[in-house]
Amino acid sequence: MGRTRARTAAGITLDTGALIALDRGDKRMIALLDRALAQGRTFRVPSGVVGQAWRNGRVQVTLARFLRSEEVEIIPLDEQLARSCGELCGASNTSDIIDASVVILARERRDPIVTSDPNDLRRLDPAATIISV
Repeated sequence: MGRTRARTAAGITLDTGALIALDRGDKRMIALLDRALAQGRTFRVPSGVVGQAWRNGRVQVTLARFLRSEEVEIIPLDEQLARSCGELCGASNTSDIIDASVVILARERRDPIVTSDPNDLRRLDPAATIISV
């Protein structure tokens, strides 16, 4: 799968909806990824997002290829991030720690977030830069 080492390049954080859109061959998602690659951006994907989107690697060939690419950094959900996610959910009266991990990672790295569900992410961080697919 994608790399887990830290990167310093400008990035974009992807949520589950973004991976599902890619997996389904969504033309807007593919165009967005192409533009981001042309700009030299990396893609950051929290590991929980991979778990939400992954169903069958034999069928999800495009998604599997994307996750293995050099431009993708898969961020593990370690204890520190898990606690931060729980605190953010508690402060925002929400319960989805995967959404919280997307918001926290994007905030830490100053990344825009690509999502199909901007309302849930805005509940966690109204100031987040959101790109809807």
